[in-house]
Amino acid sequence: MEEPQGFFSTGDGCVGDTVTERCLVESKEPVSHVQLACGLWFCAFPLDGNELCVWSTKDPSYQPLTLRGHRQPITAVTFGNTGSPLLICSASQDYVMLWSLDECRQKVLLGLTPRGLVLGTLLGKVLYLRLSPDDRAAAVCAGNKIFMLDTESRSTLAVLEGHRGPVTAAEFCPWQTHIIISVSEDRSFKVWDHHAGSPLYSSAVLTASPLLSLHVDEKSQQLVAGCADGQLWVFSLVERHHYRCVTRVDLKKKRETFSRRVESRLCSLPVLFLEENRHPCAHGLEKGEDMEGSLPVLGLAPCDLSLLLSAECGCLPSESAPCLWVGSSSGLLILNLANFELEGVLRYKDFRSLSVQVAGSCAMMSKAGEQKAICLLTSMFGGQIAVLEIRLAALVRSRQGLGAGRSLSVLPRGCVLSTSPLHFRIAEEHRTPPAPQRRSAVRSTVQDQPLVFHGKVRSSGYATAPHDWHPPSSGPQGTFRSCGSAEPLVVATPSCPLVWWLRARPEAEPATDTARLGCSVTMFSPKTNTRNNGDSPSRRRGSHRCKEYPLESSPPTRLHKQRVLAHGPAAALCVQFSGDGRWLACGLANHLSLVFRADLTGTPAVFSGHDGAVSTVCWSHDGRWLLSTSLDGTPRVWSLRRAELVLCVGRDLFPKPIQSAQFYYLDAFILCSSGPELQLLKCHIDTSKDEIRRYKQRSRCRPVFRLPTAGPTEITSLSAVNDFYSYLVLTAGRDKTVEVFDLNAGRSAAVIAEAHSRPVHQICQNKGSSFTTQQYQVYNLFATTAIGDGIKLWDLRTLRCERRFEGHPNHGYPCGIAFSPCGRYVASGAEDRHAYVYEMGSSTFSHRLAGHTDTVAGVAFSPSAPQGDRRGDQTFAGGEREAQGVFFRVAACVIPFACWEPSCGERGRAESQGR
Repeated sequence: MEEPQGFFSTGDGCVGDTVTERCLVESKEPVSHVQLACGLWFCAFPLDGNELCVWSTKDPSYQPLTLRGHRQPITAVTFGNTGSPLLICSASQDYVMLWSLDECRQKVLLGLTPRGLVLGTLLGKVLYLRLSPDDRAAAVCAGNKIFMLDTESRSTLAVLEGHRGPVTAAEFCPWQTHIIISVSEDRSFKVWDHHAGSPLYSSAVLTASPLLSLHVDEKSQQLVAGCADGQLWVFSLVERHHYRCVTRVDLKKKRETFSRRVESRLCSLPVLFLEENRHPCAHGLEKGEDMEGSLPVLGLAPCDLSLLLSAECGCLPSESAPCLWVGSSSGLLILNLANFELEGVLRYKDFRSLSVQVAGSCAMMSKAGEQKAICLLTSMFGGQIAVLEIRLAALVRSRQGLGAGRSLSVLPRGCVLSTSPLHFRIAEEHRTPPAPQRRSAVRSTVQDQPLVFHGKVRSSGYATAPHDWHPPSSGPQGTFRSCGSAEPLVVATPSCPLVWWLRARPEAEPATDTARLGCSVTMFSPKTNTRNNGDSPSRRRGSHRCKEYPLESSPPTRLHKQRVLAHGPAAALCVQFSGDGRWLACGLANHLSLVFRADLTGTPAVFSGHDGAVSTVCWSHDGRWLLSTSLDGTPRVWSLRRAELVLCVGRDLFPKPIQSAQFYYLDAFILCSSGPELQLLKCHIDTSKDEIRRYKQRSRCRPVFRLPTAGPTEITSLSAVNDFYSYLVLTAGRDKTVEVFDLNAGRSAAVIAEAHSRPVHQICQNKGSSFTTQQYQVYNLFATTAIGDGIKLWDLRTLRCERRFEGHPNHGYPCGIAFSPCGRYVASGAEDRHAYVYEMGSSTFSHRLAGHTDTVAGVAFSPSAPQGDRRGDQTFAGGEREAQGVFFRVAACVIPFACWEPSCGERGRAESQGR
């Protein structure tokens, strides 16, 4: 046996700290467009046409092994899946041969010529080989057929026919070994049962370019197909999903976005840091250098970044997210299959010392738990074959630099600073009232006061037995129920909100301050013989105890009730449950806001006064007030009990109209967005009225702090936690950025550039509810959505996109999103008259809820109960708008409103509708 010519090691001459060319060999015959094999310990590739060369990646000094037996040029090579014995399969137009590496090595040491086992002859030009997980069968892709060969009996098990073009790749399903998936130049993929020799599924034509590569990921149960125009098609292989398309990834756009993010991050870093960490792949494109027209996907392979991502992201979804090597003619990319974002980019042209600048074929391998990867390349225009060693830590270093948000947390980590705008409330609460001054007897005169006569004078109640307060039960503004004895909930002081308790949240807040604080005060009680007819308040209170929301609840699947909101040209734009889960607010395009019972029964309370469509509705923490914003740019606060306006924030307070608003810091403030500024308002709500000047509003509001955004564009959405003390506020702008503000420090804390390809129209935080207890890390998750760009799940601590949800059609209208109280599901509206429910661990939807007749514009989960009961607590509600791309129709229409509840018996029917 002769040693291969042209082998040399380049271990001493490193190209850089990212990539090292371990070895290079010159072949007499061109080796482009052939299947290469890269395993855990060895690499295999054709040499000089009909020779098979095996090189050790574990020990570079290990003498390469050359195997001869083919008469025609070798076109495909693959390794077996069992470690002992390690098998190598090679194919040419004359033979398909199987080699045992251990036997071949022993024969070479004995001076004998190793011989391979011939599995098939004259099958045609073989483009791809793959051995089954147990190495008992080999799939040989020759022409438009797939030959299934038995490696033990050397017989043909089946011939799979159906493709109209040459089959370019085939993979076995790891969890169902009798299933094999193939892609072809006919631009489609097929699923086969090779035991029965019959097709199970055939896709439609996916793209205009041929499909070249294929990968089946066992962890996410997804199929990834790469085509010649640089597109990746991802499909779900979950049984109930029926091979639905998850997403389509444009690698060229992803790489451009990645380069812009890296460059923007480098511009914000100190010069000393740049000099110490300068490496070629972080600079993107050089000036005057054009990008490639396309990125043909030559190869796909799994990539293990669990150690790197877990060190950066802690313990949230990134550490278990599967990644994928994508090999193209111009470089290598690492794609995260959870968020479909690039984790690293390596361009061959950035490393001028590399022997191969344009690849004709490639194979990649990275061991689990190791920070190095091996890449086998062949030149497009010559006979060079190179083995590269890549340091994963250096490759993803630029991406890891985005994790500057580790210090950010929704839960406060310290006390309120004395210079903080949030300290305004503390100073007001602890202000000592001025001492009353004694008036002189001369000046002590009775001032004139308006005289008002009432028909009835209320008793002081001194001789009445103490009782709990129960308002009337007529109408939504008077229906309240007590929830029994209060257990501890979040007990935190505004100056240091770090103490946490757990209690059941009251279903609604009474009028008195004592009842609003959740405690019962017993006054002096003389002995009386007052009777209560056996209906004690404690008995009534115990019958309506609040139940804890189960964290393992199922998503809603069955339509429970439907309600007509308006008979006319009015669209439901937003919906929101109250914190106790008993009320449901809805904003309409006809300038009205409606408040229903959660079970959609009874007459709704109507709030009118806006001069434009109501865009957002928000409940206060105590459930007494409803805040609404409209296209007229004026936020308004309404009293739920009286069903009337108590505060209207005038336009003269702000330079630009208010786009969105919400209660903040346990109802101490109101957050507003006015153009490119974030406004913090301090409000005093007074529901008492002057008997003479009834038109005069006693509630007051004044701005106490404002903070401009990093960019000059206006804020499109904002989000902040109001159920407990939190210093952080999230905003989204029309420049596609997401900005995080720390109101304790009074400044911008972080900016996420190009969060979406289009402006974000909603930010939604995982706030949980008062009826659930989640892990404290989960509260740092938030979701953003943009028209035509799906939903992205972010981690506030690392400012990374952890997962991407796609599958709901949303191309022209801003559809809303919502988190479930258990934190396991994300719901979204869609333009196909359905609401979609996603599981946090999957990138495709799990359920599709039907029942609407138009675009679903808003969604909301009930915070108190996961399923319907006799009191009407529903899990999920959705509102819709008119179709035809406009807000109003000429003809009158009926706008329905629907609630869903989970049902195990009808879950199969809902899933069949979702398909």
